[in-house]
Amino acid sequence: MAESMMSKAATMEIPINSNGDSRNLAEDDSLEQAPKIQWSLREKVGSPAALRDLQQVMVSGPNLNETSIVSGGYGGTTEGIIPTSSIKGSSMHHTSSNSNMTAEEATRGVAVEKFDIVKKWGLNTYKCTKQMISERFGRGSRTVDLELEAQIEVLRETKRKYESVLHLARALTNHFYSMVQTQHALGDTFADLSQKSPELRDEFGYNAETQKLLCKNGETLLGAINFFVSSINTLVNKTMEDTLMTIKMYENARLEFDAYRADLEELNLGPRDAVTLARIEAAQQQYQIHKDKYERLRNDVTIKLKFLEENKVKVMHKQLLLFHNAISAYFAGNQQQLEQTLKQFNIKLKPPGADKPSWLEEQ
Repeated sequence: MAESMMSKAATMEIPINSNGDSRNLAEDDSLEQAPKIQWSLREKVGSPAALRDLQQVMVSGPNLNETSIVSGGYGGTTEGIIPTSSIKGSSMHHTSSNSNMTAEEATRGVAVEKFDIVKKWGLNTYKCTKQMISERFGRGSRTVDLELEAQIEVLRETKRKYESVLHLARALTNHFYSMVQTQHALGDTFADLSQKSPELRDEFGYNAETQKLLCKNGETLLGAINFFVSSINTLVNKTMEDTLMTIKMYENARLEFDAYRADLEELNLGPRDAVTLARIEAAQQQYQIHKDKYERLRNDVTIKLKFLEENKVKVMHKQLLLFHNAISAYFAGNQQQLEQTLKQFNIKLKPPGADKPSWLEEQ
């Protein structure tokens, strides 16, 4: 088999250009040397086993991962040889490094943004604290709107008094509820005794009917008082509280405005070099921003105080009239007038046991 392979290699045909052109002379010379190369291989290999090894190498071919790119020409030095595995690894490393750099830049941007926010907050807190201490010790000036400050103080005093009314009304509701429950139990006891005491049946019966009537009127009065308490609670803890929250924002804006105003005044008293002029310009911008915020919140507080006063008068007029008519009708024993009062204010009483869960919900 080795002899036949070598004979085939020795009798290889050499292609000749059809028109006898000599442009591929170097290629033709290399092809003419093929039989000589095969003859030298036969002499060097010698044994059939070596020929089989050579054939296996030629069939299997080189490993693509170990191939090289030659930068020079034929017969050049090996200085320009670059392994392809190194090219593949370098490209993958370049792609991963780009993604890492992008992630690092994004993280750095978020960190810088957070740092700027903390820096601005710290600077603002420092200025406001300094202004607050100066005002407390009488060394700093503050912006005062006398008319608005008086209205705010009246509102706070009104809220304290209305909270006291709400507390007392809730106490009255609890005590009156206990009295109604006692009257209900007493009426049931009188009714039971009228059945078991024939000699006092009429007397126990009269008292049982009276207690039941008082209990019914008491439940009607409780409905009116509960409505009164609910309305006062909404007025105090929602409407007034919302206005006071706006007032709190206004007071904070006033403190910030005075702090930046004092800072600007201090810079204007200093020297006028290039650095100071830049700082004065920045301080002027911050002063204008906080001045606009202060004026906007002052207008909001003025409007809310006006609407709150109108709403308070309207709500309290209705609730005080309800409370007076219900109490008067109850203690006068005028059941018809008491029921008419509830209809006048659109108050619907819950039936007895409405607050209790049904037997299905208890299961």
